[in-house]
Amino acid sequence: MDVYGLIGNPVGHSLSPPMHEAAYEELDLNARYVTFEPDAADGAAAVEAAETLGVDGLNVTIPFKEDVLDAVEPDDLARRVGAVNTVDFSGEVPTGHNTDVAGVQRSFEHFDVPLAGADAVVVGAGGAARAAAVALVTDGAEVAIANRTVERAEALADDVGADAHGLDALEDLVSEADVLVNATSVGMEEDVSPVPADALHGDLAVLDAVYTPLETRLLREAADAGATTIDGAWMLLYQGVAAFERWTGEDAPVEAMNAALREGL
Repeated sequence: MDVYGLIGNPVGHSLSPPMHEAAYEELDLNARYVTFEPDAADGAAAVEAAETLGVDGLNVTIPFKEDVLDAVEPDDLARRVGAVNTVDFSGEVPTGHNTDVAGVQRSFEHFDVPLAGADAVVVGAGGAARAAAVALVTDGAEVAIANRTVERAEALADDVGADAHGLDALEDLVSEADVLVNATSVGMEEDVSPVPADALHGDLAVLDAVYTPLETRLLREAADAGATTIDGAWMLLYQGVAAFERWTGEDAPVEAMNAALREGL
């Protein structure tokens, strides 16, 4: 039996187990997906322990995505993002990858939103924003990063090849944009939006990384403006799809994984 899993702290809320288990069942694979919750300081040690135990692959979530970089051989994309969320033990040494980038790219692809040549805006400058910015730049978009702390936006923009702005520029940026990604937690705890509603328009595609709730205020107001709306569960789904395909070499049963994910939500 192949064993895959997730390390993080906490992981009890994770929807990765039912999503991956649904894929194994759909393809009749002899595999299981389990969770590990090491102490907050032991991410690298947990990867080493998983390798010793014969685990075939790991997903990595908060707070270990950066810590794990030192325990694996990261690929170029993981180095660029500065974080690993997928570990593959199939080679001579564990390799580290970042499928959050694919999660963004494949979400837009699913909704037939072209990124090449698009004017894109990313709200936020944390880990999710970095993955989103790298995804958009890699696919040929011109990216503007808007963040409350301009210095953090500038640091991220310098790293990925984007422009930096404060939140006061959002209305003008979004009104001219083709693509918008909310990579903050705004809208998760309160019914608020990080983007002025007046800036939203019908030629815009909006991805909100928040997936609880699935329909955030940003997405409601974007839909009212005629925009294409993409909830955060799509990004969660496709990062899992990319990890599954890397580990197994099989085409992921996307519909089965999506159904299990949304049932969990």
